[in-house]
Order: sequence, then structure tokens, then C-alpha cells
Amino acid sequence: MLEFPGIDPVAIWLGPLPIRWYSLAYIAGFLLGWRWARRMATTAPRPIDVKLVDDYLFWAVIGVILGGRLGYSLFYQPGLYLEDPLRLLRLWEGGMSFHGGFLGVVIATILFARRHQLDLLSFGDIIAPVAPIGLGLGRIANFINGELWGRVTDVPWGMVFPSGGPLPRHPSQLYQAALEGVLLLAVLALANRLGLRQRAPGATIGVFLIGYGIARLIGEVFREPDPQLGFLMFGTTMGQLLSIPMVIVGLGFVWYARRRAA
Repeated sequence: MLEFPGIDPVAIWLGPLPIRWYSLAYIAGFLLGWRWARRMATTAPRPIDVKLVDDYLFWAVIGVILGGRLGYSLFYQPGLYLEDPLRLLRLWEGGMSFHGGFLGVVIATILFARRHQLDLLSFGDIIAPVAPIGLGLGRIANFINGELWGRVTDVPWGMVFPSGGPLPRHPSQLYQAALEGVLLLAVLALANRLGLRQRAPGATIGVFLIGYGIARLIGEVFREPDPQLGFLMFGTTMGQLLSIPMVIVGLGFVWYARRRAA
């Protein structure tokens, strides 16, 4: 088995204030995604003023944080947060749900597009491709934190995580970083290069939904289920159950975009 690297979760200290890799991953994901979205906003099919992309960044940050926290409390630990709703404000304690953050961004995007009278599908097509940047960096930060580790395994690259007991486990955070981050980003970049946004507005959104859903379904096979939930119906995990609708909705987006473009 491989030795867990044991990287300090705190990247730097600013006096008494710890700056964690997890926080830096979010910041880097937003900034890199913002830069790429600005670049795509200047191209067809419907160019968008880059200043609107600048304004949208704030909406996206709020959507991710509020949606991620609310989603985690609703999907993973509802009882705990019902007993003490103020725990939602304790961001330093961790606890974010991608699916909740995704819904938060969807709501923020719809409201922003309506406010500025933007074509929702075209605008969504420049937001969806940048999401894997933050997803991949976030999974790497999970690995650094030694959290969300995988199931017990005997593969040569298994690792003993500090909080995962004495047995080697899949470094599933890295699997998910590769699938949800690197591979999905490459697929969306290729789709963008081949002109999918120009030919069928809305299809890029569908490709993201399908790609993330499949990547998460695969990644959850190796990831240890959340201890407070365990395995659910038919041996699935909460992450898998929440990802299946994404694939279905994504297929619907692709079908609608192709029909509209025909």
C-alpha cells in the first residue's frame, strides 16, 4: 500500500487566521472558472457582455455556499441541523453538498439571466463547462484533508487514512478528481472546441449533467458511504441517488437542444 502523504490542511497562517487548502481550492475554482467563462462569453452563438460575467461571479459564489450548506443539511444530516439551525453558519466546520451547491447555482443562474434578459440556455452553456475546475480542485482538497476516503481495498495503491481506521482504503478523492474534474473538463472543452454551443444551445448543459452524473455514479462505487447514512436502497449511496436524476435531465437537455436546432 502507499503511505498517505499527510499534507498539512492549513496552507498558510495569516497571524492567528488559518488559510486552508480547501478554501484556496474554492477560490481558485471560482477565479479560473470566471476567466474561462469571460473568454467564452465573447464568442457565438450569442455573445454576452463580459461585465455581466463579472457580476455573475458574486451570484455563483452565493449560490454555491448557500446551496451547498443547505443541501448538506437536507440530504446528509437533517436531524443535526434541525436541532441547531445556526450550525449552517459554521462554515469552518465543513459540510458541503455538490448537489445542493449545484441547485443553488441553477437558481442563481436563472434569476441572474431573467434580471439581465439573457438567453438562459446560451448563458448556461458558458457556465457549465467551467464547473469541473472547481470540482477537481475540491476533490484534491478533500484528499489533503484526509476526508471522504474510499472503501477498504487490497489494491497496491490503497492508503491508510488518519481518520479511516487501520485498513488501507481507495484514495477515492483522487479518482473523483480525475473523473469529475480532469476528464469532464476535457470532454466539455472538446465539445466547446467542436462548436456544440453554436450548433445546439443548451446541449453543453446536458453534456455536463450527463458527464457529472456518470462520473459520480462511478466514483461512489469506490467511496465509503457517509457513516450516518450508510448504504441505501439496492446498495446505492446518497450521492448515486442524487446523480441519477442529473443524467436523466441531462439527456432531456441534449434531446431538446438537438430538436430545437434541427
